[in-house]
Amino acid sequence: MKIDHYSFGKIVINSKTYTSDVIIYPDHLDSSWWRKEGHYLQPVDLEKALNAKPDLLIIGTGYSGVMVVPDGTILFIKSKGVEALVERTEKAVELYNTLSKAKKVVAALHLTC
Repeated sequence: MKIDHYSFGKIVINSKTYTSDVIIYPDHLDSSWWRKEGHYLQPVDLEKALNAKPDLLIIGTGYSGVMVVPDGTILFIKSKGVEALVERTEKAVELYNTLSKAKKVVAALHLTC
């Protein structure tokens, strides 16, 4: 999968536009990702993503970086043997497009805020 474009509230992946938060897997996309507490990312919000057994999980915290990723959530990800990168979504998109060429990457991207 390739992310063609990202701007506040909108992402284009493989030429298709999405306006809700997404999780990008190596072989498919979940365009209805929603978190238990909106702007507070918890381990339960990432269960499916981690079940895909990625080498790397990239988390996009939104246009302005409003979504909080607590240390406990990062520790949970690492306890599963998965590397985690947390960035504002614009930077997360750049990282995904580069790193997914060489590693099994899953990206969980918040599109607004």
